[in-house]
Amino acid sequence: MLLCILLTLAFAALFLYQEEKKKFIPAVLLKGLASLCFVILGVLCSPGTHPARLIVAGLILGCIADVLLNLRWVVKEKGRLVFLVGILVFLGGHVLYLAAVAPRAANLPLCAGLGVCLTAALMVWIFKRISAQKAFKIFGVVYIGAIVLLNCVAFGNLIEAPSAFTGLFAAGALLFLISDVVLILNTFGAESRQSLRVTNISLYYLGQILIALSLKFFA
Repeated sequence: MLLCILLTLAFAALFLYQEEKKKFIPAVLLKGLASLCFVILGVLCSPGTHPARLIVAGLILGCIADVLLNLRWVVKEKGRLVFLVGILVFLGGHVLYLAAVAPRAANLPLCAGLGVCLTAALMVWIFKRISAQKAFKIFGVVYIGAIVLLNCVAFGNLIEAPSAFTGLFAAGALLFLISDVVLILNTFGAESRQSLRVTNISLYYLGQILIALSLKFFA
């Protein structure tokens, strides 16, 4: 498991280096390898129960989406479509994560209500700082809504039943959310900065690692 974590971080660092050099084909390969490592970590940690399999499936969709998001630089003529498909695949991953942890929620309607309110507040804040086409904004609202809801459920579960699983999963979901917000600001904001890209990728991979590791303590 430690080897999977170290390889995830190492491949992610190499990916950032190649992407900064605008070597997009090796960058896609390295990103795919980094993501494959957290999928393997999830498989190794999984107890094999149905909810755990849903989380592993979510990790797999995350791996696929990672490749798609960077393929937009390889197939630039279809870059917008590839990016949107990647976001849809990520959304599918969040839905699977949610399906795995929602049955544990003590008050799902409350979590859903908080999710709607927090999503609205967050999207107002984001839209003041970015400029994007309508399609991207619509996708953004749905996507951020899903991951905010996931966070509300995850932290609700942590408060209701503190454990290594609920703690690691909630921490991973939160890092995932922050990573996505940074990605949106860096992609559609006034200026793209490498420091924000490093922050986005670092938080993302740490988040997925924590989600995969949480399966070790799933009960």
